[in-house]
Amino acid sequence: MQLKSEVHKTDPVLVKRGVLWLLLLAPLFYATYGLANWLASQRIAVPEIVFDWEQQIPFWGWTILPYWSLNLFYAVAVLVSTSKQEQNRLIGRYLTAQFIAFVCFIAFPLTITWTKPVTTGLSGWLFTMLGNFDQPFNQAPSLHIALAIIIWEHLHDRLPAPWRMIWHGWCLLIALSVLTTWQHHFIDVPAGALLGLFALWLFPREGDAPWQNYRFTRDPKSRKFMRIYGAAGLALLALTFTGGHPAILLLLWPALALLMLSFGYSGGGAKIFQKRPDGSVSLASFWLFLPLRIFFRLNRIAWTWREPSAVKITENLYLGRFSKRSETQNYACIIDMTAECIAPRHIKSHWQAFPLMDLAKPEPATMQAAVTAMHNAPRPTLICCALGYQRSANLIARWLVESGHAADSQQAEELIRKTGRPVRLYPDHQ
Repeated sequence: MQLKSEVHKTDPVLVKRGVLWLLLLAPLFYATYGLANWLASQRIAVPEIVFDWEQQIPFWGWTILPYWSLNLFYAVAVLVSTSKQEQNRLIGRYLTAQFIAFVCFIAFPLTITWTKPVTTGLSGWLFTMLGNFDQPFNQAPSLHIALAIIIWEHLHDRLPAPWRMIWHGWCLLIALSVLTTWQHHFIDVPAGALLGLFALWLFPREGDAPWQNYRFTRDPKSRKFMRIYGAAGLALLALTFTGGHPAILLLLWPALALLMLSFGYSGGGAKIFQKRPDGSVSLASFWLFLPLRIFFRLNRIAWTWREPSAVKITENLYLGRFSKRSETQNYACIIDMTAECIAPRHIKSHWQAFPLMDLAKPEPATMQAAVTAMHNAPRPTLICCALGYQRSANLIARWLVESGHAADSQQAEELIRKTGRPVRLYPDHQ
């Protein structure tokens, strides 16, 4: 595949640096992977998690080619990085996936006992090569799936448009090949996808990483929600070890989302959601927090279905819950104070996001930036948060005082409450 060289220039220094990284990563991978395999082989019994319907999965010997091709793209992704930070974050993703998988392989080894049919030719040779270092352990999470997601995300926008569909298709083949070569059972695939997405989230290509500038919060409300969501996440995690039906392992998804949210309340802040100024989020954020977003949406409906979507505060300024796509046409500008919600796509309104954690003490810099945006926003303007009760109301209260519509914070609160909206302002909303 020809890379999009007219946009992404290759830096010889980064290539040399990438080669050095690969010289370190390759032996590290094979050493840890082999050690985990060996340790599992020393156990008297290694469990196997398999659904009955998996017996219908065909063996396609030729898919060993896309399976092996991941090794090539592993190296290519490092060598075509366009900046030191981008290369560092890719390496961080590789090491994160490898380390977590290694820990899981040692702590909870699984096996696949299926006997592969005899293959010949190139496919047979590749299976023989694979068998020289690979044993039927190291199953969940599938490191192959995790790396495929990491590499797909790193390379897909570097290709000319005609090549991208081919790249997407090839990556799907790589993912499918872990099943059709009988290297993995099904449960390993979503576990590997979760691992790959977590690595993308931990080392995003752009913006601050979730762990950067971390400072443990002093806000009592944030600590409260840190404990609540942390306990819920650990409880779901514990359920995955109770055994029973293999599908119970899918609880790892909401468990991880809850633990990540707990980390956000502990001091990580709104950047854990990786929300952009236009209201969109990163690929990793979209999928990792999806279980929580479904819950948040249901909660929003439960609280606000009897209320109007928005109320008028002043001429052409409205306060409301998070907008549906059909409602956005009523406003020239929407100022969004949520961190957890994603803006609807393909809308004509100008969307500006200033992410804040729900029910937590707001970041002063974020609030001031949002107030400034309100002064400059085209009208009519909607100020929204999840329910339209707190984050957005708090912002409007500040704006009312700064713009002279209210003499002080108390009068601003009275003006908002006259609309009938059951707002809950922060004690320090001035």
